[in-house]
Amino acid sequence: MTAVMTMSAGEISRFDTLMRVDRRELRIEDAMALLGLARRQVFRLLGRLRADGPAGLISRKRGRPSNRRFDDAFRARVIAIVRERYADFGPTLAAEYLAEAHGIRISHEALRKLMIEAGLWTAKRAKRAQVHQMRDRRGRRGELIQVDGSDHDWFEGRGPRCSLLVYIDDATSELMHLEMAESESAFSYMRATTACIRRHGKPVALYSDKHGAFRNNNATAEGDGMTHLGRALKALDIEIICANSPQAKGRVERANGTLQDRLVKAMRLAGISSIAEANAFLPAYMARHNERFACPPRDPQDAHRMLAPRDDVDAVMVWKDERSVTKSLAIHHNKAMFILDPTPLARSLAGKRVHVCEYPDGRIEIRHHDKALPYRVFDKMRQVNQAAIVDSKHLGAALAMAQAMQAQNPHHRKRNNNEPARSSASFGLYAPTQQPAGEKIDRRRLCTPKLKRGPRLSNDELIARGLGEYVR
Repeated sequence: MTAVMTMSAGEISRFDTLMRVDRRELRIEDAMALLGLARRQVFRLLGRLRADGPAGLISRKRGRPSNRRFDDAFRARVIAIVRERYADFGPTLAAEYLAEAHGIRISHEALRKLMIEAGLWTAKRAKRAQVHQMRDRRGRRGELIQVDGSDHDWFEGRGPRCSLLVYIDDATSELMHLEMAESESAFSYMRATTACIRRHGKPVALYSDKHGAFRNNNATAEGDGMTHLGRALKALDIEIICANSPQAKGRVERANGTLQDRLVKAMRLAGISSIAEANAFLPAYMARHNERFACPPRDPQDAHRMLAPRDDVDAVMVWKDERSVTKSLAIHHNKAMFILDPTPLARSLAGKRVHVCEYPDGRIEIRHHDKALPYRVFDKMRQVNQAAIVDSKHLGAALAMAQAMQAQNPHHRKRNNNEPARSSASFGLYAPTQQPAGEKIDRRRLCTPKLKRGPRLSNDELIARGLGEYVR
């Protein structure tokens, strides 16, 4: 009867070497070098081979539970916690939360095996690595900051869908700044960049994609080709470099993937469901993330530059448009009219160009050579005032129809095509108004009572009906 044995590659190598020693084809000293064993151990294995044959070389611990195996109570406790709180966590992240929140120390590989046995994790096949040309990290911290925005359901339906603005250092993989915003816009990047600069200083360069906040994708020969954020960064002596592909700025792209896994689950455990709560939570999360993933730079010298007294970050981080002052000291901008106070300086600016500066928070300032000019506003976009027409019998229905049409698709709802995207937290003249969402209004159905076509009347009947209405 033929016996079938299962041997590992190491055991097969030992069997071949020891058989050569037994046939006197190999010296004991050479066998010791090949097997990496002491002389006594080689003779002990050779004796087991001569006594029991190849089966004597098989490990006697095979099929027996490990001496370091966790007991059943501990395994059941770990699986119960993971099933209750971390069912959709990966083994590595779940092991970190078990150690931090529950005081349970277990390796992620041991936890992975437990989760697979319990059906909480499915082993993944190794993916074929895509080959990209590697780029070495920059040598100093602050030499290159990679920037990107990640649009994602960060609150898992508990709050609005929003974008996370990520600033990560190329040399250390350290998260420099995280900020939740309603969308990727010039104003949101201005706010986040200002906060990052105030905390760490001015970096040498920002490395971003070709988003419209960083690069004018429709540049013409008439302008300078710079965006409003680009102009502000140039004033602060910070370079903008736009990547040609997502792989070129892979460090921030990989950080986005990590944050979409770890940050989403951290906010779920903390019960966060709004942008304001998330922005208050992010500094503590960044410290924990950097402790786990950041690495030291090759050069310990920091390339960040401190803000100089002449660097007014708030003054340069604005949306700036140039307009002419009329003879009546009026400035037309974004379907609004700004009337300058008749000061001696304002009178001297008639027919000249000034700058209308809009801050990320909604404030508007009119400047001439860094001097703010006082003004008052006349907004051209007026709404129908229902209280003024309620007593009118003839115009009430028509104006009610006009109001209903304006509520659905008002005239001049959007001021200009090139105006910046503003957040709901901004205030001032150009602050966005919240409009109730409704179904599309059919203008044909707005007039009441509804006219119905009846049977065709003869001339005599029409005359009789008209006389009856006249008498009545």
